[in-house]
Amino acid sequence: MTNQPARPIRFVVIHKPGPKWQYSVDYRQQDGVNEHVGHYLKLHEQGKLQLGGPFLLPDVGGMMVTTKEVSQEEIEAFAADDPAVKSGLLIFEIRPWMTAMEHD
Repeated sequence: MTNQPARPIRFVVIHKPGPKWQYSVDYRQQDGVNEHVGHYLKLHEQGKLQLGGPFLLPDVGGMMVTTKEVSQEEIEAFAADDPAVKSGLLIFEIRPWMTAMEHD
């Protein structure tokens, strides 16, 4: 058996509607969504957020994918500090993701 190189681990932040979410209201019209976007834009500008955005189904939320350099502790603290999470607009879950197939 050959030694396989370690596969990169990234963290996926999955957002779902929280108790303050207004169902049947477009996500762009939700109170606090702009602050949420601004919060994650800071992480993106630091080069620590690879992908992010809403799902294209009403009232299901969205996700963010970190770069390989972000630790679980860092993204947990960042996600918990999201103004939309603090206000109850969104809830989040973080899942570790092994990127088994990736282009350089």
